[in-house]
Amino acid sequence: MRKHVKGNVSWIGYVDWELESFHGDDYSIYNGSSQNAYLIEEEKTVLVDTIWVPHRFDFIENLKKEIDLHKIDYIIANHGECDHSGALTTLMEEIPDTPIYCTANAVRSIEGQYGKRGWNFHVVKTGDSLDIGNGKKLIFVEMRMLHWPDSMATYMTGDNILFSMDAFGQHYAVEELFNDKADQCLLNREAMKYFANILNPFAPILTKKLEEIGKLNLPIGMIAPSHGAIWRTDPLQIVENTPSGLMPTRKTRLPLPTIPCGTAQNPLPTRSLRKSMPRARIQSSRSSISPSPIRMKS
Repeated sequence: MRKHVKGNVSWIGYVDWELESFHGDDYSIYNGSSQNAYLIEEEKTVLVDTIWVPHRFDFIENLKKEIDLHKIDYIIANHGECDHSGALTTLMEEIPDTPIYCTANAVRSIEGQYGKRGWNFHVVKTGDSLDIGNGKKLIFVEMRMLHWPDSMATYMTGDNILFSMDAFGQHYAVEELFNDKADQCLLNREAMKYFANILNPFAPILTKKLEEIGKLNLPIGMIAPSHGAIWRTDPLQIVENTPSGLMPTRKTRLPLPTIPCGTAQNPLPTRSLRKSMPRARIQSSRSSISPSPIRMKS
């Protein structure tokens, strides 16, 4: 069942309340997770990503209830990993000629996993755009090594949504979709845990990519990752909190976060990131995250 995100954008993913293992035994999951896919219905209809292989048939059946698959004009594959591309083979059996927009590395990744099937790939790079009608475009930003070589983010103009792929995600199953509807302490803890375990080695790359998005003059009014809650209320709180607390070091222990609950904290020393990025009008953050050198059991 679809859930409204903003404007003509809907969530069409899968919430896995019972998921306990996803990245092997080294990353324990206590609060479920989700694979987020999005449906954009402007003059052109766009599917942004699919979901994990085990749920592919449910995904396709649910998608059919919402839209005639043949009305999908474009597919965006932000990442070739099977939790985001797992339904592609089943979907493309239904609509084999639909263009798939992705990076060159994603073509290699997808064909490496599923074989060369003659799909209609369109390779994009940072700054390339796709007109979807109603005065709106999708702008692509390569996010290489965040956390795979094929990763990219997709930005939707007009609604100012950044589909950030794995960046800023969480393994956290939420019914209401949005960060302001979630338990703030649990959400922020899961976001930092996800970053520490999945993206931390590539934190400097993430910082550069955020600056790159800023230079493209793309105001961010919402961050829609591929796992967990969508950052709707003050979306840039996760942008400024994450790099300051979890930059990689030579130490064996990562500086993981202490999550304050119900108290106001001083702003983190990462204002330069926020200043470098245009932003839509958003509410101020209700909570902050401060780092402390403790070990978090993964």
